[in-house]
Amino acid sequence: MSDIDGDLAACAEAHARLHQTLQTIDDQTVRAPSRLPGWTVGHVLTHLARNADSVVRRLDGAARGELVDQYPGGATGRAAEIEAGQGRPAAEIIADLTAADAAVDAAFARATPDMWQRTVRAGGGDLIPATQLLFARWREVEVHHVDLGLGYGWEQWPAGLVARWLPALLGALPERADERALMAWALGRAPVPELRPWG
Repeated sequence: MSDIDGDLAACAEAHARLHQTLQTIDDQTVRAPSRLPGWTVGHVLTHLARNADSVVRRLDGAARGELVDQYPGGATGRAAEIEAGQGRPAAEIIADLTAADAAVDAAFARATPDMWQRTVRAGGGDLIPATQLLFARWREVEVHHVDLGLGYGWEQWPAGLVARWLPALLGALPERADERALMAWALGRAPVPELRPWG
């Protein structure tokens, strides 16, 4: 079960760190490549805003006793929204993201204990308890903050995030690589194997 208060604080702190980075972004920066192949900084920031919307949408659905998809139109709709928003001026992208983050923080703050135990739909369609949205948003912000390539690095990830997520990532490695190559690497007998994408 999630530590709701701890996750609430961690997510708010991740938003605050991201907002510090947003102060350095201008129109030239949003058009620059991010660390994600094929995505600019504008793509990453727009994705973070639409992901925030998806958290609020699903929590609001849970409050009504409804299951709603993470993104209207599924993966195609998600991609279309990101593409439509990525080319906006920096000020517009930043205002969009900060408002979306504030809406997430407000939705989390007004959620009742009962609501946290209701069911929501994960991105892949699985049904999960609403509490998992807390950690999902926290890790989304932390990972994509690094993906911006604007000075916040993986070395700055909070220890709590690493302690909680790394075991699950390690446990899933056999599904993302040739198992013999993975074992040989773990034994110091081979280079790091190629990993299939996460998620």
